Amino acid sequence: MMWENVAKVAALCLASLVALFLLTKLMGNRQMSQLTMFDYIIGISFGSLAAEMAAHPDPESWLILESMAIYALAAVGINILNTHSLKARKLFLGAPLVLYDQGKLYLASLRKAKVDLNELLAECRAAGYFDLSQLEMIILEVNGKLSFLPVSAYRPVEPADLQLQPRQERPQVAVIMDGVVFPKRLAAIGFDQNWLDKQLKAQGYDGHKDVLLACVADGQLTVYGRHDQQQPKKHYA
Repeated sequence: MMWENVAKVAALCLASLVALFLLTKLMGNRQMSQLTMFDYIIGISFGSLAAEMAAHPDPESWLILESMAIYALAAVGINILNTHSLKARKLFLGAPLVLYDQGKLYLASLRKAKVDLNELLAECRAAGYFDLSQLEMIILEVNGKLSFLPVSAYRPVEPADLQLQPRQERPQVAVIMDGVVFPKRLAAIGFDQNWLDKQLKAQGYDGHKDVLLACVADGQLTVYGRHDQQQPKKHYA
């Protein structure tokens, strides 16, 4: 009897994990990153339902899967509404809130956002601004994060300010990891195995098995060999 209960609990736990994975996949990866208030509510509800399902292994607990599916469908439906309707988007997601603008702090906005001055100043310092006069505007976004617009004098210099036209860079592509070559990645950036072998040989490697990591950027191959027996220098000891 005990083993039957253990099997039921294991089955319910596995079912809840699979359901959470599939339903989260259905709703999109945004659930894992920049949550809105509605996403937060859905996430808490999912967690509570999954915990209830695993903790009470009775026949009716499988009905919780239906509840989770209903939550997921509701979330998908609301996301579709948000995509096609500005009014629905404002209702469910809210709107950005200006907390500070051109030297003026808006107390009503701070109260509406439930943000006190200590918290606001701490967020400014965390963003690298220790003086409010360095900022032109502070906006509370719908995902709860603060956006800062610095005064022009405190904005980092950009190439356009110096009338420069830097060459567009592309991110590195890892073509070898742990001695394994990725032919599809090589083909995607316009190279093949023969080119890779020549580059490795030119840098003193007999083959890809001796390579821990190799990346290509702007047509240049950077290789990091295996140094399993070497110990790093203790620069900070």
